[in-house]
Amino acid sequence: MSILYFYIFLLVHPYLSMWWKSFPTAGRASWEALVPGYNYFVVFKLTCKKPFWALLLAFPGIHLVMWATANLSYVRRFGYYSFTDTLQGIFFPYYLMQQCTREDSFFGAETNWSNSAERETRKWGDHVALFLALPVIGHIVAISIDMVTRDKPGTKSRVKEWGDSILFALVAASIIRTYVFEPFQIPTGSMEKTLLVGDFLFVNKLAYGSKVPVTPLSYPLVHNTVPWVNMKSYTGLEKGEYTRLPGFGSVQRNEVVVFNYPSGDTAVYDPRMPNGLMGHDYHGILNQEAFYQYQKAKAAKLQQAKNTLTDSAFAVAYENFCQTYIKNASPWRKIARERLANGNFPEYMGANESLPPKHGGLIYRPVDKRENYIKRCVGIPGDTLEIIDAVLYVDGKPAHVAENQALEYQISKKLVEFPGASEMFEEYGLENAPNQSRMDFRDADFRNPNNYVLTLTAQQKKEIEKDFNIQLELVLEPQYSDDPKYVPSGQDLIDNMNYFPKDFYINNTPTNFTRFVVPKKGTTVAINADNIAWYRRIIRAYERHQLEEKEDGIYIDGQKTDSYTFAMNYYWLMGDNRYNSADSRVWGFVPEDHVVGRASLVWLSKSAYIESFGGIRWERIFKWIE
Repeated sequence: MSILYFYIFLLVHPYLSMWWKSFPTAGRASWEALVPGYNYFVVFKLTCKKPFWALLLAFPGIHLVMWATANLSYVRRFGYYSFTDTLQGIFFPYYLMQQCTREDSFFGAETNWSNSAERETRKWGDHVALFLALPVIGHIVAISIDMVTRDKPGTKSRVKEWGDSILFALVAASIIRTYVFEPFQIPTGSMEKTLLVGDFLFVNKLAYGSKVPVTPLSYPLVHNTVPWVNMKSYTGLEKGEYTRLPGFGSVQRNEVVVFNYPSGDTAVYDPRMPNGLMGHDYHGILNQEAFYQYQKAKAAKLQQAKNTLTDSAFAVAYENFCQTYIKNASPWRKIARERLANGNFPEYMGANESLPPKHGGLIYRPVDKRENYIKRCVGIPGDTLEIIDAVLYVDGKPAHVAENQALEYQISKKLVEFPGASEMFEEYGLENAPNQSRMDFRDADFRNPNNYVLTLTAQQKKEIEKDFNIQLELVLEPQYSDDPKYVPSGQDLIDNMNYFPKDFYINNTPTNFTRFVVPKKGTTVAINADNIAWYRRIIRAYERHQLEEKEDGIYIDGQKTDSYTFAMNYYWLMGDNRYNSADSRVWGFVPEDHVVGRASLVWLSKSAYIESFGGIRWERIFKWIE
């Protein structure tokens, strides 16, 4: 339901509650109940002595809390304090509101806290209010304090005191978290060595303008899952459209940005796993599972061919096998999608006895409840980008290189078997890297088992080469499409699905990426069968149109067209740890409605590999992010 209807309801509510009849009993004029907005101002002034609380009704997500607060406070001033009265006052106050209009009604009822009978009358009502403010935890705090302290005669009960305090602390914290700044923890090493795993940040939401929540009805101070109980923290009962309040500026190139994960609209969900997710990139999981299911179905035939054919003949057979899949992948994607939707774990990941037999199926997450990610914005709307041998080019020129941007270099294991090698590893923090949060020094993978791979900044590379008179070689995954003589195999085409735009016939790698333009709002581009792959997700998922690709052309919302005009701005974001980052090279453009804010300050940093002082990295506390 649109959020607009809820605001209309707030305006209509005073008339449904017949405030114009009960206001005179409270010493106010009837006409005051008929003035929209002002009537809430009067109610909060009468009941809580805080008329400015009426302004909080303007904040989505907070508005219904304040609406319930106004109603409950109002009926309680007419003497309705019991358990059932409290439930009615919070959820459906109209019967009690009608009772308040009776001629014998008395406004101004106050609890005599010294009277045990009156305290008992309202006790369970206060428990309800505290439970709805902060379930269980609020009661533990209130009851624990009540057990070790004594009430002063005539003062409020602990449950009442803590119910009021917790409610409005949560209201204030929710407003700040939603519209001003939000704490954020670095979960992965994609921004090493600029940001480390265990860094706690403040995200400035005013920098680009605060987003009004799309799903404002949510459990306070959590993102999409309630901790410990692992249940969804929000409801789609009330839904808004993308709206961004005025900010201090727009996203600039090279800023570190926090955003909602674009590929997180569909998630493979398991509440028993960290953050409820086995993997954020559902579309990548789907592609790999589809090919695995195809291989599994044809496994016996493949094995027979391998046993009976020569190597060259089998290579031809496997090529035909891959080409057949490429031309008929849709049914296998359907099979993979159904398996995931039914709670089956992806089989391509292999057997894992630690996993439960089923996951929680697929869930759709609205924009504001998708996982928060953090990367550096390297391309803004209208930029032309290209990656050549791990060097990013913006509008044809080498892009700015962040101070701590790290690339991977390889060196022969034989070359590092020299006097002083261990001192080198120690000096540059490489000797125990597999046991640290950053993987600076490790065995190379299948590409060359005789090499070591080092993840280094440009300065670190320069110092190592100078100090030890060795030459480090950049690890590259070139594009076969750069070689006009190379004929890609079926496996090559299938591997293309690992990187944006996830199309069999577009060859991109982490270190070499085809030239493209970042979409800009209002810009019109020609679309055809050759380039539609770059725009499929924008048209379907982000701007919500029906896209059909037919033999005679492209249809959008049922109309044949050869052009498309973008409704939003888009950005290209990449991790500073370039070889160990799932970023726009994997899932593509980041729409403007996914941008949360600018990462501004590291206020705390903890490492799991530092034993003293709780693992705190003192040198990173209150460090500005550049």
